[in-house]
Amino acid sequence: MLAEAAQSSEVVRHQFDANAPRVRELGAVLRGRAPRAVVTCARGSSDHAATFAKYLIETHAQVLTSSAAPSMSSLYDAATNLTDVVFLVISQSGKSPDLLASARSARECGALVIALCNTPAAPLAEIAHHTIPLHAGPELSVAATKSFIATLSALTHLIAEWTQERELLAALHAAPPLLARAAALDWSPALAPLREATNLFVVGRGYGLGIAQEAALKFKETCGLHAEGFSAAEVQHGPMALVGAGFPILAFSQNDETRPGIERVAQEFAARGAQVLLAGGAAAGASALPVVAAHPVIEPMLMIQSFYRFAATLAVERGFDPDVPPHLRKVTETV
Repeated sequence: MLAEAAQSSEVVRHQFDANAPRVRELGAVLRGRAPRAVVTCARGSSDHAATFAKYLIETHAQVLTSSAAPSMSSLYDAATNLTDVVFLVISQSGKSPDLLASARSARECGALVIALCNTPAAPLAEIAHHTIPLHAGPELSVAATKSFIATLSALTHLIAEWTQERELLAALHAAPPLLARAAALDWSPALAPLREATNLFVVGRGYGLGIAQEAALKFKETCGLHAEGFSAAEVQHGPMALVGAGFPILAFSQNDETRPGIERVAQEFAARGAQVLLAGGAAAGASALPVVAAHPVIEPMLMIQSFYRFAATLAVERGFDPDVPPHLRKVTETV
């Protein structure tokens, strides 16, 4: 897990160069088609990347984006009118039966199917109209790391070319050395609060919500720690009732419009006696974790890179082997 996570910087560098002509052409296709909506379809870590895609597409391309339920196609055989819709399928393996059924149905229902896949010869690539290779290379760890970061970078590349935002494209181009710096950051102050923890909230908002979801999954997979990812807005409803003295919170805060709200929530949790760990921003009573500053769209990618190193270390501290999670396998082929 650690070795593969450390490759993310070079993966993103290679992906950007290798995909540039393909993504530039696809950006022009999207501008020409002017889709009325985007529908994402994914499972697991890829679905967390789809959360990131929703915020990125709706804020930059101003196109409504929602998530498809794969079972609507794989189990219920439901047909939805997807004319003038982009169907964005994200899968590392590109062979899960439910995602294949969803992609096939979407194409038959009139959608433009775009696949992000780490296996170029996968069945998903044969169904899609366009495929963006992730170029993450073989990933043996059950816990996805470099492939997740590669998905975030591929999505950013696609939206930057679709919207012709030079600033966003330049920020992505500058990301590889920042990822290398992020991988070296020391989050060891977070070890003590989480070494004996049994439950945990992971909080983010906007572009950072997807990485909060991803971090929560990694806590479950590698550390045997029950963690739930929440929006900083949503956590203030029912989940807030569980937060009291000693309850651990990990919050991610990229430097954009969401930061003040996340800082307020972190401060409120800390005032209740919760053990709040805050990556980005500052809040009274919260322990600050170091981050690498960048464009707000890029910062979540850098934060999750720092987190992966921490999660692998925490897993060992809690008596787990992060490379051999119990009851899990690399490819889950759901129906």
